[in-house]
Amino acid sequence: MVTRLLAPSSIRTIPVVEDPGEGKAMAKSRPIVAIVGRPNVGKSTLFNRIIQKRLAVVEETPGVTRDRIYSAASWRGREFLLVDTGGIDPYADPDQGIPGKTRQQAEIAIAESDVVLFVVDGRDGITDLDRDIANILRKTQKPIILAVNKLENRAGRGDLEFYELGLGDPLPISALHGTGTGDLLDEVVKHLPEETPAGPPADADTGPKIAVVGRPNVGKSSLVNAILGEPRTIVTDIPGTTVDSIDTEFRRDGRPFVIIDTAGIRRKARVESPVERYSVMRAVRAIERADVAVLVLDATTGPTEQDAKIGGLIHEAGRGCVIAVNKWDLAKSLGINALEFEKATRARMLFLDYAPVIFISARTGRNIGALLETVEAIAHVVKKEIPTSQLNSLIEDVTARVPPPTRKGKVLKLYYATQVGTRPPTFILFVNNPELMHFSYLRYLENEIRKAFGFQGTRVLLLARPRS
Repeated sequence: MVTRLLAPSSIRTIPVVEDPGEGKAMAKSRPIVAIVGRPNVGKSTLFNRIIQKRLAVVEETPGVTRDRIYSAASWRGREFLLVDTGGIDPYADPDQGIPGKTRQQAEIAIAESDVVLFVVDGRDGITDLDRDIANILRKTQKPIILAVNKLENRAGRGDLEFYELGLGDPLPISALHGTGTGDLLDEVVKHLPEETPAGPPADADTGPKIAVVGRPNVGKSSLVNAILGEPRTIVTDIPGTTVDSIDTEFRRDGRPFVIIDTAGIRRKARVESPVERYSVMRAVRAIERADVAVLVLDATTGPTEQDAKIGGLIHEAGRGCVIAVNKWDLAKSLGINALEFEKATRARMLFLDYAPVIFISARTGRNIGALLETVEAIAHVVKKEIPTSQLNSLIEDVTARVPPPTRKGKVLKLYYATQVGTRPPTFILFVNNPELMHFSYLRYLENEIRKAFGFQGTRVLLLARPRS
């Protein structure tokens, strides 16, 4: 039975949840930088400029961005999460209409951030909205960096009047052309929290981190309790019972682990209260902190669109993944077939074709041991490092077996490959021309690397780069 896996004395709850009142994260992986400001000052343009891709929609119409958009970014070796937010209207009712909801999303981003980038429009000059937002930001007691955008021509020094806001030196930039953004990022990095000093890695003490995620009421807390062998989290039939991401240490066969129970992630249209918004935010952050995410599905409802969206969060974060189909003890009476269920799950989540599917029952303990064994194996796989000599020997073999494609008479040449990261395993392929690399051939190389080195349960990321 599951209860024999662990002794109660081997379990310890770790206080690493975030306080929504102050917005201070007590445990996080990467610092967060939030971009805020009134509508139509160029926040999304700056966001796209910093991450170097067009992720946020940019239009002249105010209010295009409503939800928070996250993306990884880095500058001078420092990594952080960048958040784009909608334009803030301080007078909007948080519970009424799109402006209010947009304001609420921006407030959440400010609360969870380590540094705030306040963007204003250098062409328009200071507005009453700018002054009101500045007053709000001053109360946060967080580093505020004032970016005066749309100053393509610095000769006029249209940034000087913004000293009136009392937020320090205004930095003139042009998000559209990239002017001044390097100086801006230097200032951002200067205010990021200090990096953890060198020393033993956290995993040496706590072991792999496992995030249990999914829609509300699929049995996440029941699964956590089954793994731990005792009721550590509240379980009810009411969706939304869990509101914090709760970290608990445990040992299995003498080996340490941390399991993270999270709030159910609803569709955005169904998220109602501010507390629930923070809960969903923490669940997303739990994925970021984890080594492996267990995506819990409900056998009685089948795979849903929201399940696929949560799976997409895991895939984009590059974390290991196991799909756990819970409540399988009810499947037989409902006439549900395992093969058909897995086939439907694969069809809905093609991007998670590397994730194993395990049918479990948190109530009866079915396959809980197998789930943990799979999670433990994947936790090692996501951190696996391949010697360069072995990698290039494989590349030589697979390219000889299936030669690189040609395009417009030009042949793709692969010179050299090396691993540059883990979580997920990341490889750079040095080639003569990255534009000649067709996605189907990149997928072929990915599959061969996955098969040769046992990268099951994790995304494998391949990047083509010119040799120079």
